[in-house]
Amino acid sequence: MGSLIDDETLLARAYLSRVAEPTSIPVWDWVRSVGPVAAAEAIRSGQVSADVAAATDARRRAADPEADLEAARRHDIRLLVPESPDWPHFALAALERTGRARAATFLAGQRRIADSGEPMPPLALWVRGPGDTSTLGIRSVAIVGARAATAYGEHVTAELAYGVAGQGVSVVSGGAYGIDAAAHRCALAAGGQTVIVSAGGLDRPYPTGNSSIFDRAGESGLVISESPPGSAPQRHRFLTRNRLIAAFSAGTLVVEAARRSGAANTAAHAVTQGRPLMAVPGPVTSPMSAGCHDLLRRPANPAVLVTSVEDVLAVVGAMGEGIDEPERDAPGDLRAELDRLDPIARRVFEGLPVRTAARPEAIAVRSGVSTVEVIRALPVLDLAGLVEVNDGGYRIAARLRKRTPAAPLPSVAP
Repeated sequence: MGSLIDDETLLARAYLSRVAEPTSIPVWDWVRSVGPVAAAEAIRSGQVSADVAAATDARRRAADPEADLEAARRHDIRLLVPESPDWPHFALAALERTGRARAATFLAGQRRIADSGEPMPPLALWVRGPGDTSTLGIRSVAIVGARAATAYGEHVTAELAYGVAGQGVSVVSGGAYGIDAAAHRCALAAGGQTVIVSAGGLDRPYPTGNSSIFDRAGESGLVISESPPGSAPQRHRFLTRNRLIAAFSAGTLVVEAARRSGAANTAAHAVTQGRPLMAVPGPVTSPMSAGCHDLLRRPANPAVLVTSVEDVLAVVGAMGEGIDEPERDAPGDLRAELDRLDPIARRVFEGLPVRTAARPEAIAVRSGVSTVEVIRALPVLDLAGLVEVNDGGYRIAARLRKRTPAAPLPSVAP
């Protein structure tokens, strides 16, 4: 919390966070109009419009912000409010725009509340972890998908999450089973930062089987919720929190999704906020990829097709990052360089390790040619700049490693 926040404002925001459900249009608009302190006092006394009263009457007397803040302190949770200097203004700018527009249509008579969650900014955020909240949405990607993920989906998630996290991109997801869990685990395995946006109170990780992921994310990254401690992860809160997953990311990537799914809901929120949308193609026979294929063939603003880490970086990284340009010391592409070699030298190159160097005998086993042929081919590969040598032996040259399959990925198992 920033030092500019007075206790009265903090208590008011804590009260508002408890008394109203996330994305309440009339409550958000009321707070925007009169400020959090006056809004909280009016709600507590019942001196509000019929719309605000309908959204707050059930809890206005029972809500206890002091108790919520004390519970938060016991669990190392802090309350982040819009008046704080570390509020994620950049990430939530799109929701501020969509929120104002939706409030206007609500007041004009469009009162039907969308089941998928209204595009409103949060009144406050409960946060655990050392990550920088003010820079959310700048260098980050949401990786979402099916809870009932296939082996294909988990493998692709592991490759992409591990790769982008290793390049300093934060991985944002919802902490659920399946694709979410794989994305969080592999970002952590890469030594990167991950952000979990939870549907319930942060003292009650859900699902409980992923509690260890919540703990690890809270140690090095961020765990965030709109709901105060003790709040149950009710179904509608999963849909409303999806807009925050999209907001906290420079782009949203759907790895696997059925046609009607939470991941498809997150994708819709990303589009509403003007965030880039990406999707991974899958087997045409898999219902878990049907939603991705729908996103890729949309007639208007189709999702960007993603098959590699470089594809993701080209969308959410710095300008030019992820674009596969020829290296200065490597004119032409790798295929052309290999085509100039004889067949034995090409097989030896294919047997070279990427990470750890190997001796000629080990390379012979990997490539399926004799040790003598390996020894003959290595100087040719060295002259072509395709191999490097150190005390441990030989491996693929550093300039080519990003274009060569990486070492085995970390397991996505708990």
